[in-house]
Amino acid sequence: MISSSLTVDRSEFEAATGWQLKPEGACKGEVCIPLAEPAGDTVQIDTLAPQLGMGLAHDEAAGLWAVGPAALGGRALATTAAPNLTLPDLDGNMFQLDSLRGKKVLLIAWSPY
Repeated sequence: MISSSLTVDRSEFEAATGWQLKPEGACKGEVCIPLAEPAGDTVQIDTLAPQLGMGLAHDEAAGLWAVGPAALGGRALATTAAPNLTLPDLDGNMFQLDSLRGKKVLLIAWSPY
């Protein structure tokens, strides 16, 4: 979910993330997570995202917030920073992902299986 504000409409949050905000907490399928505060007509994504195990990133220059998908079962990244990867580029030279630290990066992965 991408937003220009940390305060979003409840229905917008639910449609973009798949979480349904109910009195018992945030629910997705059979999974419900109790929330510190019940949701109203608007939600604070900077408060709600960590409770749901969702990453939150801010692009200050563009004035945008990005909320990543929830990762259940302890498989969430601790931060929105990617781990360092060292892989050969198309010319066979070794390339380290952290050489781009501080820049916006789009990673595209592909596998034949």
